[in-house]
Amino acid sequence: MGQKLKIAGWISVGALAGALTTVSLQTVARGNMAPLPLEELQQLAAVFGMVKSDYVEPVDEKKLITEAISGMVASLDPHSQYFDKKSFKEFSEGTSGKFVGVGIEISQEDGLVKIVSPIEGSPADRAGLKPNDLITKIDDTPVKGLTLNEAVKRMRGEPKTKVLLTIFRKSENRSFPVTILREEIKTQSVKSKIVEPGYGWIRVSQFQERTVDDFARKIEEMYKQEPQLKGLVLDLRNDPGGLLDAAVALSAAFLPENVTVVTTNGQLEESKFTYKATPQFWRRNSSNDPIARMTAATGGALKKVPLVVLVNEGSASASEIVAGALQDYKRGTLMGSQTFGKGSVQTVRQLGPDTALKITTARYYTPNGRAIQAKGIVPEVMLDETENGNVFSALRTREADLEKHLSNGKEAEEKKDPAREKAREDAIKKLEEESKKPVAERRLPEFGSDKDFQLIQALNQLKGLPVKVSTTLAVRKAEKKED
Repeated sequence: MGQKLKIAGWISVGALAGALTTVSLQTVARGNMAPLPLEELQQLAAVFGMVKSDYVEPVDEKKLITEAISGMVASLDPHSQYFDKKSFKEFSEGTSGKFVGVGIEISQEDGLVKIVSPIEGSPADRAGLKPNDLITKIDDTPVKGLTLNEAVKRMRGEPKTKVLLTIFRKSENRSFPVTILREEIKTQSVKSKIVEPGYGWIRVSQFQERTVDDFARKIEEMYKQEPQLKGLVLDLRNDPGGLLDAAVALSAAFLPENVTVVTTNGQLEESKFTYKATPQFWRRNSSNDPIARMTAATGGALKKVPLVVLVNEGSASASEIVAGALQDYKRGTLMGSQTFGKGSVQTVRQLGPDTALKITTARYYTPNGRAIQAKGIVPEVMLDETENGNVFSALRTREADLEKHLSNGKEAEEKKDPAREKAREDAIKKLEEESKKPVAERRLPEFGSDKDFQLIQALNQLKGLPVKVSTTLAVRKAEKKED
């Protein structure tokens, strides 16, 4: 292909925050520039000169120009962005799935950092850290009072540098220090297991560079363990997106060869494109095609196995591409709640060695031509989060809630629903009540656990057993932006 195409996802993580995701389509720079509005540029130069000469104290010229560029781009939509050196590095790490650190998946508990799982083969894994260990100090800094992001920044650093973690292991009721040498970590975006005889679960948490390899390997392992798989659950809940080629590859693993997976359309000719279930759209080199290897190893079982796809408000961009393609071809049953609705494409153009511009250049569409932007994918079977309903679903942010969001382009938008606003108020009151409870009582069960209500319903669907369908969830249409 003449283009290198990527989708990248960012997520705003929090107990009640939804997923704020982005999609990146990296293309060659445009050859022709539009005529420049000279009068407006002269005005901009005049303002810059006045601020430089008249402001109460000296200003940093570079900072002033950077902020001006950032403001101009941010005024377009929620996903267009100017990357300075720091943000461009973070963006690159997000799409590669690589960073330098100790190698742990973490959450927060009682103000401390809780280890959810050490990443296999990482320095933390080799040092013997275990799930449920609590980190109380990072070097000489107590963790209590730090945000999760602040704690992560302190644990990350340069390769081959040391960090001292003080660990409290509840199961042994003791604290002990562990010195770990930082190294490059490759995050794990795929998890899988046989949840019960004959039924598998595979979760993709983000579409990264190694996701296709990991997905293929996990499927092969699953079929070695359970050759006669009766059903599979593909879990895309809270998956904020990732690389487009990975999304196309995963879709192709379940679909007939050469069918359309997704199309894009925009003003630029290079933004009008069709991606098919064919190796040329995801194979990174001629000798490595994990999907072909997996298909051969399993005898093409993934093309036929009964399938349920779990999605929610946090499923966005690349995960919506997969969900939309599988739904259009009736390859599986989508269950859960309406997805985020991130259906726009951004082009990342590098401006210098460590700066870039990410700008919206297209919308993308499912194989049947459905526009996802500000609408999302609606499952065939709507499910609550828990047996007791959705406590916080009204608070979750979706694309349609974002200021300056791009319109759907196909469907008429409706005004904001007063009933939804009332539901948000009620949810805030419930949140205040829930916040008074112990942390363990107000946290949702872990995805893939035996207490995962939606997974249980997905298994019931595969077995032909009754499913507890939501009586409260309703489809949210694209909402009209207030002027």
